[in-house]
Amino acid sequence: MKYYNAQQAFEHLYTSISDNGINFGDTKAQFNIGFYIMNPQDNVIKSEFRKWNHDYAEYEWQWYLSANPNAEEISKRASIWKSHMDEFGNVQSNYGWQWVRGNQLERIIDQLIISNVNGTDTRQAVITFYDGKEISNYTNDTPCTLSIHFQIINDELCMTVNMRSNDLWFGFCNDQYCFSKLQQLIAKEIGIRTGWYYHFASNIHIYNNFLNKNL
Repeated sequence: MKYYNAQQAFEHLYTSISDNGINFGDTKAQFNIGFYIMNPQDNVIKSEFRKWNHDYAEYEWQWYLSANPNAEEISKRASIWKSHMDEFGNVQSNYGWQWVRGNQLERIIDQLIISNVNGTDTRQAVITFYDGKEISNYTNDTPCTLSIHFQIINDELCMTVNMRSNDLWFGFCNDQYCFSKLQQLIAKEIGIRTGWYYHFASNIHIYNNFLNKNL
């Protein structure tokens, strides 16, 4: 499936999951769903029934850029973070904190720059988030994203996001915004355009209390 932008993806997925999803916990869910967003920098969700908060999404993006896992300040904007914090106020799901660990972001930018300059191809520019070897750390908060893979294809930076679990209403809307901003940031470092964004979720769902909002 290909979508022009995030708005089109959200509206189609909302209808598809609502109509065809199966009951899974307190959600309706579909499984192993993958799709392209062909213009990922067109990342604003405009659906009237969603009332998506662009200012909050930008705030979350800036928090990721800080690479600070402490969620006390952002929890004042989105209370859901309070349930994810440990006794020190930290979370596992500040993706910026994750991508600076082990110099992951710096490493993949270097790999992609070298690949672009030398005209070679790399399949190793991958940032990982969820790590089964660290599952004992996931007492309050388990990262939903498994990995992001970047590849230069036809002189454009293309991105594949792989998620174990994806809440469409909050998770997808805010994650796609931040991931497309990351794609843009890396492309600028390399000096090339952004290309497509492929999004894959093993479980993509809508919580039952957010169903039927488009009626």
